[in-house]
Order: sequence, then structure tokens, then C-alpha cells
Amino acid sequence: MLFVYISLPPQYQIVTIMYHSRLVEKEIELKLRTSGAVVVAGPKFCGKTTTCMLFQKSFVKLNTKQSIAMARMNPKAVLQGEKPRLIDEWQKAPDIWNQVKDELDFNYEFGKYILTGSSTPADKTEVHHSGAGRITPVKMRPMSLWESKESKGTVSLMDLFSGGNEFPWDLNSDFTLNDVAYLICRGGWPISVLAPQEISIEITKNYWNGLFVFEDCENERFRNKKPEVLKMIVRSYARHISTEAAISTIIADVRQSNERKMDEKTFDDYKEALQDLYILEDMPAWNPNIRSKTSIRSTPTRHFVDTSIACRALGVMPEDLMRDLETFGLFFEDMAVRDLRIYAGTFGGEVLHYRDNAGLECDAVIHLEDGRWGAVEIKLGGDDLIEAGANSLKLLKSKIEEKSDEKSPSFLMVLTATGGAYRREDGVYVAPINLLKP
Repeated sequence: MLFVYISLPPQYQIVTIMYHSRLVEKEIELKLRTSGAVVVAGPKFCGKTTTCMLFQKSFVKLNTKQSIAMARMNPKAVLQGEKPRLIDEWQKAPDIWNQVKDELDFNYEFGKYILTGSSTPADKTEVHHSGAGRITPVKMRPMSLWESKESKGTVSLMDLFSGGNEFPWDLNSDFTLNDVAYLICRGGWPISVLAPQEISIEITKNYWNGLFVFEDCENERFRNKKPEVLKMIVRSYARHISTEAAISTIIADVRQSNERKMDEKTFDDYKEALQDLYILEDMPAWNPNIRSKTSIRSTPTRHFVDTSIACRALGVMPEDLMRDLETFGLFFEDMAVRDLRIYAGTFGGEVLHYRDNAGLECDAVIHLEDGRWGAVEIKLGGDDLIEAGANSLKLLKSKIEEKSDEKSPSFLMVLTATGGAYRREDGVYVAPINLLKP
């Protein structure tokens, strides 16, 4: 149980918050049973430390100048303690990585160390070994709607792949676009999810305001970054969310909207920093081997680890999304991709997108290690959009089956913001995001 102080003028109120289980827990547990160390990486405040505390028998947090300085002077001493040993924000003393690797080389046992980090090391040259075969990575994101208990979970993604349970029929009439707009702006940050709705978005705003404060950061690489430039790039990314905007387009947008000169090298450096902070998370293209003249586009689609960051960058509130359905649709797609990534990750799947020069596209292709795949079109809802999405999915299925060595898709689904869950006569599934689970 966690105790969190939430400011409610004119006095402070103590709110008791129950821990919500995270899907990544099973992956962490499995990796601890099958590797010497696990490194859990993800953005600040996504819940890494709280979740990893479930598995530790001793821990150290590198959250003060003194603890960081001591860890840098004697990184080997940080490893001392009952195992599993949790080392929080290990990247603040990067040589810890090398010490963990060397210690496992000398005395290998499963489940000895858990490392957490919200950025990559300042100087990646300080990490001398990949850790392959010793240290296993686990990616952690903000909470999905299933984890935040805002999805009923009547539609299982894994069942769609396995052809298991009969697809449910659910009117889902109590979930509205207003609800979706709120969830997009609030995001999946645990402290926001677990706070009262009337202050949850304000808490998310506070997260944004502190995102680019590096004055006291031990990471010189981030201290050298100008916060206003980082924010400019995030804003431009947000304006191109869920699109295949070229880097040149985003750079031009930064120049135009802020009257600032920026060359490609500078942009790449700042973009890498934002990726290292786990803020930006582009979605790569799916490239099936198609036996035709069709050229498959390889440009990634622009996404965030959580859509609330894009909302805060542009000052978007739920009422703004309700007034602009085109923007709403793009922001919803980003949130849907977040949840699909989290769900697919529980069974080793990756989420990709497809687009070819013939104009055929698919918002999300979920691809499993054994070659199975499913295609998802993401729409706000409504008969016309659902019909368009279903037609696009059927064209993709036909093309892959006729001109590729890929397997036939396990399922085709239109993922909506609202509306009911059902199976169309043509076999395409329709499901709203608040009924989906892994």
C-alpha cells in the first residue's frame, strides 16, 4: 500500500492508494528465473521502482548527490546486499553495469540483480560490455487501460491469435468520447491514474513541467540540452503524431513555428536525448516479402510513450479534442498503440505499421515470434469509419496471401474509441479500446 500526499488547498489531505498490478510483473519474474540480472527501463514516473520493489530482498536508490557520488567512487560496493538486489537509477553511476556483468561472470546465479533506469547513461562509452547472456532488458511503459482498471477486458488479444474463446458481443453503451478524451489527456502515469479525476490532469501537467529540468542532473549530456529546444521538438512531434512525417518535415516545422535555426545534426542529437529519456517511441514499418513491384515504405510513424505528453506539449485538453475530431483521431491512435504495445509485449509480440506506395496501409500489425500476425485499424468509431477500416484490412489480407510468403493473418480487427464489440459478417472483428486486454 502506498501513501501519497496530494495538495488540495487550503490544507493537505492524505490519500491512501492501492497498488495496481502491472502486466510487466510476469516478464520481470520470468527474467529473474532465467538470467543473472534484469534491467527495467522506461520513462520517469511509470512505476518502475514500485513494481520492482515487489521482487527485491535489498535495495539502494541513487537519488541523492551523496549516494551517486559514493556509487561512482565504489560501484562494486553497491552490489553488496541480499539478493535479488535492486539498484534504482543505475545509469547515474554507469560503471555499476560493468561491475554487475563482471560479478556474474565470476559467480553466475539466476536473479541476483534488478537494475532500473529512466534514461540511458550520459556517457555510453562508460558501459564496456553489452551484458548479453547476463543482463536481460525489460521495457516498462505507463499503464494501459487494462492495468488502470478502465478496460473491462472482455476481448482478449491472445484469444484472437489462438482462435480460442468465442468473440464477445457487448454494446458497451456507458463509455463515451468524453471518457476517451479525458483518458488521452490524463495518460497512464500511476500517480495520475490513482488520483481523483478532478485533479488527475493537473498532476499530469506537473509531470510535464518537470520533464526538462536538468539543473541538478548528474547527466552532463542532458544538462547541456536547452529545455526550450527539447520542448520545441516535442511540440513538433505532437503536431505530427501518428503520421509518417519525415524528419525534414519536423525540422522545418521547428524552424517555422519557433523562428529558430536547426540543422539535421543538432536535431538528431536532441531527438536521441528524447528517445534516451523514453519520451519518443516511433513505430517501425512492417516489411513482409511481397512478390510484386509494390514498394513498401519504411518510414516509421511518430509516437510517444504516452499520449499525455503530446497533449501537454500543445496545451490540449479534453474539450479541445472534442472540438477537433481529426486531431482526436490521431491522438487516439497514439494511445491505442501504447496499449497494443503493452498487451503484445506480454506474449513476445511487436507492433508495427504497414504502408506501401499503392496507398494500402494498416495502423498496427501485431507480429509474434512464431510468425503469426494480426492486423488492426484504429478508428474513433462510427459506421463509415469502421467500414473503411474493415475494407482496408481485407485488402491487406488479400495482398499478403496472394503475393507474400507470410502466413494468413490470425485476425483482422477495427479498434475503436467507443461503441460495441462484435464480429462482422465478413469476419472482421470490431472492439472498443475499453474492452481490450492482453
